[in-house]
Amino acid sequence: MAIISEETKALVAGIAAEATRAETPCGDGSLVWRIWGSGPPLVLLHGGYGSWSHWIRNIPVLKHRFTVIAPDLPGLGDSATPPEPWTVDGLAAIVVRGLDTVLPKGERPHLAGFSFGGVIGGVVAAQLGDRLKAFTVVGSNGLGLERSPTPLERVAADASEEQEFATHRYNLNQLMIHDPAKIDELALWLQKTNHARARMRSRRFSRSGALVEALPKITARLDGIWGERDATAYPHVDERRRILQSVQPGARFTVVPGAGHWVQFEAPDAFNRIITDYATS
Repeated sequence: MAIISEETKALVAGIAAEATRAETPCGDGSLVWRIWGSGPPLVLLHGGYGSWSHWIRNIPVLKHRFTVIAPDLPGLGDSATPPEPWTVDGLAAIVVRGLDTVLPKGERPHLAGFSFGGVIGGVVAAQLGDRLKAFTVVGSNGLGLERSPTPLERVAADASEEQEFATHRYNLNQLMIHDPAKIDELALWLQKTNHARARMRSRRFSRSGALVEALPKITARLDGIWGERDATAYPHVDERRRILQSVQPGARFTVVPGAGHWVQFEAPDAFNRIITDYATS
């Protein structure tokens, strides 16, 4: 019996198929964008070793209020590998050039970046300047703060399917999802497929101070959303609040009780309410 059902695979494929697909330059290939819904533009940048599907429990709700725009970041998902050397400014510039194409002329988007996407997103926000309405940081590092260790395991080359998914389950619980009961088929399938396609090794960017260096250069409004039990921040989540509010004293900062690092997947109802409130006020 397969560990992942055909229904779960079809769910992912179906949400992807509903999107309008766009491509913009990325190295020798393309940065792949997917766009759903209508309304004010909401741009979502996923995390490391991920793809647009990091937002899979948010897009079906948010598309009824927003034009949801989600790229696969350079070297991840369906997007091409960016030219070397890989720098946070260079990666952000690829995204900004893409936004110049996919955004309707004159539109000021709300940008949200999760984890590695928040690090890149901070530099994107700085580069966009007054063309951006607001930037929401979602569980990102790159703030020059203490990070809790998150030991992960590699999938053995000779692993059986059962062993492979056991490793993915362990890693998800170590880093991404606090409540092991929330690690379902969908989480396992996304972890397997996204990790297999990742060519961009993003952890060095998240361990840098790139985001905290970008924050003072952002003219748009800042907000933050963190899971209370984010494995990369717990028990120092309030330090993240302090950093954002030291840059913008009025920055809103919401902690989602009981949720881990991948807060928008583990607590989608709460996250969707919060980001909708942030993006409409």
